[in-house]
Amino acid sequence: MAEYQVPILQAFLIFPFVAFLFTLPYMLVQYHKYGSLPLLRVAIVYSFILYLITAYFLVILPLPTLEEVMNYTTPTMQLIPFDFINDIIRASIFTWNDPSTYINFITDKHFYQVFYNLILLLPFGIYLKYYFNCSFKKTVLYSFLLSLFFEFTQLSGLYFIYPRGYRLFDVDDLLINTLGGALGYSIALLLLKFLPNRKKLDQYAYRLGTKMSGWKRIFTFLFDIAMITVLTIPFIFIYPHQLNRIFGLLLLIYFGIIPIFTKGKTFGKKFLNSTIVTLKEETPKWYQYFFRYFLLFVVALPLPFYFQEGLTFISNYLPWQIKDTIQNLAPFITMGFSFLYYFASFIQLLKGNLLFYEKLSRTKNKSTIKIEEQA
Repeated sequence: MAEYQVPILQAFLIFPFVAFLFTLPYMLVQYHKYGSLPLLRVAIVYSFILYLITAYFLVILPLPTLEEVMNYTTPTMQLIPFDFINDIIRASIFTWNDPSTYINFITDKHFYQVFYNLILLLPFGIYLKYYFNCSFKKTVLYSFLLSLFFEFTQLSGLYFIYPRGYRLFDVDDLLINTLGGALGYSIALLLLKFLPNRKKLDQYAYRLGTKMSGWKRIFTFLFDIAMITVLTIPFIFIYPHQLNRIFGLLLLIYFGIIPIFTKGKTFGKKFLNSTIVTLKEETPKWYQYFFRYFLLFVVALPLPFYFQEGLTFISNYLPWQIKDTIQNLAPFITMGFSFLYYFASFIQLLKGNLLFYEKLSRTKNKSTIKIEEQA
């Protein structure tokens, strides 16, 4: 049992790093296709990633040293089907009419290796049927191919890093793993009676996607800023001393001019299924785009900076004792104000409320996801 604990623990340790790399492309795909990111879908997908990492680590870990593998003389392949039955019979004392032998039989190494090989791909079969809606034939095929990949990993000595395989390529493992995937398929059929199926998950995601959530607004904005940053990179080498002006010009074109011709869509909004409309959900006038983003970039985002400048300006007209105190405390006061200001704005976004620059410009974000188009 202990030999399986280390791979599982290491899988849990590596999972946050893999999840971090996976998160951005996953969010892009989900917001592009559904316009939302339901928690249940996130839980299913990330648990699937964790499961695959764990299964893979169980196959390859613990890693022996190179010197150990070079001294191995054991066979690298076992190609006789159902040979595990002979191994269990030879190694265990089992009598049908003697219950006292059952414990020894179950705890025997040969038996629980077969058992673990069975449950190794059992979750894989569940995911294939429940979330990916695979047929039984596809579930069996994909389970076999995943098992074959694991066996090749062992036979090749971790893709030829080692001079030979350090674990046995066993045809019985292929059979039992595949059986585990098929068993997982059957279990998934039972789960579907209690949990929403993939179609219902998609419908729920689309319903959420018709609303412009705060997270979607934040993510779309960050996507647009990333696009402008990428567009700015070539000018680092061409006009390195004019980057501020170039960045400002790109902001003007990207957020002010392009939406006029695309009916409120930037590249980010187009990809993530949203647009800018008036509060009456009509197409804005051309000047509303400029006013909206002027308020955002010149007023709303740098407001804490203005607060700090205002604090310094006012302190210059106060007695020197108060002036020194205020100027010494100014960085801390500004940090506190900035935190409260951005935190309050973040909460307003999550609540779905309009921020002041949207109210003044009479514009807002609107999702372009339509449920009827996703039937």
